[in-house]
Amino acid sequence: MPKYLCDAMKIHVSFANICRAAVVAAGLLTLYACTGEARYVSISGYAQGGTYIVKLDMGTVERKCGPEKIKAGIDSVLLCVDNSVSGYNKGSLLSRFNSGESVVPDNIFVDIYNKSYGYYKETDGAVDVAAAPLFDIWGFGFTTDSLPSASEVAETVESCGMDRLKPRMEPGKDGRVSPEALLLENVRGPLPSLNYNAVAQGYSCDLVADYLKGLGVEDMLVNIGGEIFCSGLNPEGKPWSIGVDRPEDGNNIPGAALQGTIEAGPEPCGVVTSGNYRKFYVKDGRKYAHTVDPRTGYPVSHSLLSATVIAPDAALADALATYCMVIGVEAAKEFIGSEPDIEGYLIYSDGDRMETWASDGITVR
Repeated sequence: MPKYLCDAMKIHVSFANICRAAVVAAGLLTLYACTGEARYVSISGYAQGGTYIVKLDMGTVERKCGPEKIKAGIDSVLLCVDNSVSGYNKGSLLSRFNSGESVVPDNIFVDIYNKSYGYYKETDGAVDVAAAPLFDIWGFGFTTDSLPSASEVAETVESCGMDRLKPRMEPGKDGRVSPEALLLENVRGPLPSLNYNAVAQGYSCDLVADYLKGLGVEDMLVNIGGEIFCSGLNPEGKPWSIGVDRPEDGNNIPGAALQGTIEAGPEPCGVVTSGNYRKFYVKDGRKYAHTVDPRTGYPVSHSLLSATVIAPDAALADALATYCMVIGVEAAKEFIGSEPDIEGYLIYSDGDRMETWASDGITVR
């Protein structure tokens, strides 16, 4: 992959160069639909421990970019994200930073931190990417620990979190960022450890969408592991239809059992669902779900089963879906209803029944 893609990639500039420079890659490319001049294709591949699928209208794409080159460009963007902020890639900038190393950050590394600090402030600390040690001790981070003691939880809450860190990541004169330099001046104790699982896939959707926009694509749906960015219309000339999985324990195959479908578009937006029915474990008869409230240090325990959020971009939708899962049904309803640019669809338990709630601006079928 050309070195400039990761070392000098600008978040919103010149993504078309990826297509021109990329080597043709193998992958699944199928004709999706043809109506007049609109020619939709579906491009899929593997990324971030799962799969992605991108559907787009080729009618407005630069002539030199066929589906194969577009796939190569998408794969290059996702590889850049993996090399930058994946906690599972031991050679990534994030893994090296979390181990205490000073790193030369790329634009992704800086941008996602700065956005995440904004999400931290907007959610009053409920979405905190610097709470990685909490997720680790509960077994939902980059380790397999579980069931920590109350004293371990309390100690971890006090020793991590974005309230200990600077609001913006700014490389030093040598172009490097060190964990020590990110701490506020009066803060002592453990160095910061970051975990972007609450925002990274949505953020990746936005980057892929920016790349496609740079090629002239107007109608698209980008789905990375179930996190979605879409804009324009589908092949039938209608808003995109997106399935919402029924949040039942054991429903581990996306799309296998749906609670309903929602419409999104034609305005650009992110659509993300967060839930506690796939990542959890049961010990001594109690279920421990992967949504951990960083303010208390404990996995949440309430009736909200899943939260689907539609927001202007997928990174924000990702963060706010997590936020809703932290705060529960009633607070999530109040929050969504107070935000003019946000729509939401909540599924929750009421005794033995499964109930739903949708904001006024969302269409559910």
